[in-house]
Amino acid sequence: MATGHILVVDDEPDIRSLVQDILEDEGYTVTVADSGDAARKARRNRKPDLILLDIWMEDIDGITLLREWAEGGDLPCPIIMMSGHGTVETAVEATRLGAYDFIEKPISLAKLLLTIERAIEADKLQKENIGLRRHVQTVIEPVGKSDTMQQLRLKAQRIAQHNSWVLISGEPGAGKKTFARYIHDQSHRRSGPFVEVAVGSISRENSSAELFGNEEGDKIHYGRFEQANGGTLCIGDIADMDMQTQARLLSVLQTHSFLRMGGSEAVLVDLRIIATTHRDLEEEMRSGRLREDLYYHLNVVPLYIPALHDHADDIHELLNYYINYFSDHENLPYRRFSVAAQNRLRNYAWPGNVRELKNLVQRVLILGNGEEIDVNEVDFAISTQAAPAGNTTGSLVHFDLPLREAREQFEKTYLEHQLQECGGSVGKLAKLAGMERTHLYRKLRALGIEIKKGGE
Repeated sequence: MATGHILVVDDEPDIRSLVQDILEDEGYTVTVADSGDAARKARRNRKPDLILLDIWMEDIDGITLLREWAEGGDLPCPIIMMSGHGTVETAVEATRLGAYDFIEKPISLAKLLLTIERAIEADKLQKENIGLRRHVQTVIEPVGKSDTMQQLRLKAQRIAQHNSWVLISGEPGAGKKTFARYIHDQSHRRSGPFVEVAVGSISRENSSAELFGNEEGDKIHYGRFEQANGGTLCIGDIADMDMQTQARLLSVLQTHSFLRMGGSEAVLVDLRIIATTHRDLEEEMRSGRLREDLYYHLNVVPLYIPALHDHADDIHELLNYYINYFSDHENLPYRRFSVAAQNRLRNYAWPGNVRELKNLVQRVLILGNGEEIDVNEVDFAISTQAAPAGNTTGSLVHFDLPLREAREQFEKTYLEHQLQECGGSVGKLAKLAGMERTHLYRKLRALGIEIKKGGE
């Protein structure tokens, strides 16, 4: 059955009633408005997923209302215009202002339902694509076959069946957001939005507006709470939230409602909140940086994600997962880790946890050569990845460069380092790098690496 909140704006009561009945039969939640002013109020009270907007109304025409909503940025949701005597010019103007489609009256209900379905689906796909561009990793199910991971997945599945708040803790990079997404996907809210916000990335002066939205006259900015309505809001770095925003969040947990910044009417929300942290929240409470009542509200169901070195048996599967992921989704060359390389990584401490592993896999796929990733390449990748800012070797690899330049940069750094380790011997370097000597000479010259006499 269809889901979503639709605002129907039309000054003809028969049409409003008919469309409302049809849409509610299809499973949509419907709000109706008989005028432009009523539409403004309805939009202020609750964010719609789609708006059906009549063009010709007594107080204000739909085009003017559309233009008003479109000012200052993108429209908050798809808008389908309706008219009994529209013109080509009107349809063109509506499209220019951002309307999804234009439907003529008398309305074909079959066409209306199809257009609504397509508009909501297109909007959903657009938001998902934005999310994918922002977040490389989208794991449907946490990877790993160890007893630790199996128990974590079972616990997450049980948590997902209830609607309580969840607090996920663990070291940075351990996979807290992955489990938050997994809980959402396993819950009855899976068809609703999953919205992430990292408190640490928001300035304190903007945090309330970012989370709760704001109003300025008829202009409304919907915050993350309304964007997540009907789904899940994942709040990362909860301990970084300022005390004023903590108080507002606590009020939401208690009342399931809030006021936008500058607003005067409460906005009701139905969502699940998952908070994540890498800090000791009990210590944050003792130090006065975290409200005690907020902590106990959020900590209804705690979930701790262990460090990667505590379930090292999963490293092999994680390596294979990310190789396949980057090969399939970023068109990086498929390479495999040698047994020695895998053993080296299994015994590595992984201070950055799964995130560090993912980054390492991406790095060797981008910058390495050959079908096999050997232990020397792994050691070098670890050394550059872990190198401090002042370390020359580590600082020479930058991931904001185009692929070709990044590859050349890595190759030059790698070959210079290995040539030095080989005492300047090109022959030894050729064996170490697994390259034919003539090809290696060309590569060294192309990269501007000086070959000292006697280093043949």
